[in-house]
Amino acid sequence: MAFYVYIIQSTVDESFYKGFSEDPFKRLLQHNAGETLSTRFLIPWKLVYVEQMASKTEALIREKNLKKATRERIYALLTHSKNIVIQFIREGDL
Repeated sequence: MAFYVYIIQSTVDESFYKGFSEDPFKRLLQHNAGETLSTRFLIPWKLVYVEQMASKTEALIREKNLKKATRERIYALLTHSKNIVIQFIREGDL
């Protein structure tokens, strides 16, 4: 079973939300359906970063680290080779 950390960005104010999931695309759909209190007021969100982790523990540690990241660091991650977001974007989402 794979675990992922992900970053979504609001198209309303360009803010970021960081989390972890076993299925980042499904989680994005949940965010955009208003199922997460902390993100429901900035819908719609787009998936901008996904990184695969070897374990749930590693994913939780990485998520905690990302939550402390500056905007500059987040923007740098978006173009980093660790970002496998393209694997989770469905046709029509681009």
